[in-house]
Amino acid sequence: QVQLVESGGGLVQAGGSLRLSCSCTVCTVSIFRLATFGWYRQAPGKQREMVASADSGGTITYADSLKGRFTISRDNAKNTVFLQMNSLQPEDTAVYYCRLSNRGDYWGKGTLVTVSS
Repeated sequence: QVQLVESGGGLVQAGGSLRLSCSCTVCTVSIFRLATFGWYRQAPGKQREMVASADSGGTITYADSLKGRFTISRDNAKNTVFLQMNSLQPEDTAVYYCRLSNRGDYWGKGTLVTVSS
């Protein structure tokens, strides 16, 4: 059973940076390397939205409003996906989730990012 564990969230001041990690435990090499990964976020009272995604072929997609501030990357050797977030703003406050799509959809439990003004 694929398990995703996010980490790296926390409290940061506006203008600061955070790097989120999503580790795929109990994850075979084939499942990880052929998977499409996505980072999503859900702010209080709002629907979950896609932040960034990266497929196994190297195609990367970002939400239009986040281009230039967020960067998704993956380390196949470590079964880990990252989300580098720069110039954070209070409106980026949300729970950030990692999603793996390969023979099904798997979600982590999320990590909270709080940006203070």
